[in-house]
Amino acid sequence: MDFDKEEFSFLEQAARKMVLLSKATTEQYSYIKNCMPNTFSSNIPIVDLSKPDAKTLIVKACEEFGFFKVINHGVPMEAISQLESEAFKFFSMPLNEKEKAGPPDPFGYGSKRIGHNGDVGWVEYLLLKTNQEHNFSVYGENPEKFRCLLNSYMSAVRKMACEILELMADGLKIQPKNAFSKLVMDKQSDSVFRVNHYPPCPELAVNGHNLIGFGEHTDPQIISLLRSNNTSGLQIYLRDGNWISVPPDHSSFFINVGDSLQVMTNGRFRSVRHRVLANGFKSRLSMIYFGGPPLSEKIAPLPSLMKGKESLYKEFTWFEYKNSIYGSSSRLADNRLGHFERIAAS
Repeated sequence: MDFDKEEFSFLEQAARKMVLLSKATTEQYSYIKNCMPNTFSSNIPIVDLSKPDAKTLIVKACEEFGFFKVINHGVPMEAISQLESEAFKFFSMPLNEKEKAGPPDPFGYGSKRIGHNGDVGWVEYLLLKTNQEHNFSVYGENPEKFRCLLNSYMSAVRKMACEILELMADGLKIQPKNAFSKLVMDKQSDSVFRVNHYPPCPELAVNGHNLIGFGEHTDPQIISLLRSNNTSGLQIYLRDGNWISVPPDHSSFFINVGDSLQVMTNGRFRSVRHRVLANGFKSRLSMIYFGGPPLSEKIAPLPSLMKGKESLYKEFTWFEYKNSIYGSSSRLADNRLGHFERIAAS
């Protein structure tokens, strides 16, 4: 189901009420001058999960981009649209109501601040654990509906994540083929779900600048599955040093290789650096499932991929990597794998 014009207009107006859009409120944020191209890249790899060549295309995309778009993914559009609608309703509530779901610890509702080391963005968000119950009474007028929609969506997306990870393993000729997916399916999997809302900022359309919604970074987990509404903003960084804009597509998913998968493939797959730029007049809402391993899981290159090659990375547990990211002075844009590299990854 898609929003009709009347509902969309209501959501847009509600989103604009989140903050006072004045120079004083945006001075603390980072700007990039004229970096949002008018045209979108046509080079984004597209993988049809229903086709037999999916595993080959996935491996190629992960090697060249660390990023690809998935179609025929099997997640019902109704489940996607209903959860998006509930998320918009939550973010359209008064700030004092939303703050009942915060402050983030790190889970819950947060706004502007990203992490604890000074990174900020034109964003508000919900961050939730995928394997534990939350106090849904603070998530709007119909918390039970939100809980059911969220659980149904996460179940479908987790299934897709495992399918993609098994296609990756098959394409790399790794046995067993659940070498990656078993970490996400583990009951102790440290996977999380995040909903980001980027309110419109009309001031941007006047001064010719782009406001950073979420600064450049790589995802630390194994794999990320992102789906957003039809508002642009997502950009990825290419190896040639250029940023390209990703065309929005509300019916598809975008897949990011995470740092952990880069290590497990000994650098053959590369985690993709990406960012989000705020839009002048339209709200952007994205829902991201981050597939992570159990905290005690040892992260290291898989022996079957080494074949006499030297390991580029020191072995570490997921708990150690999380501590190095969130428990130190690490900033969002840092090369957070640098502390664990044996030799420079090329």
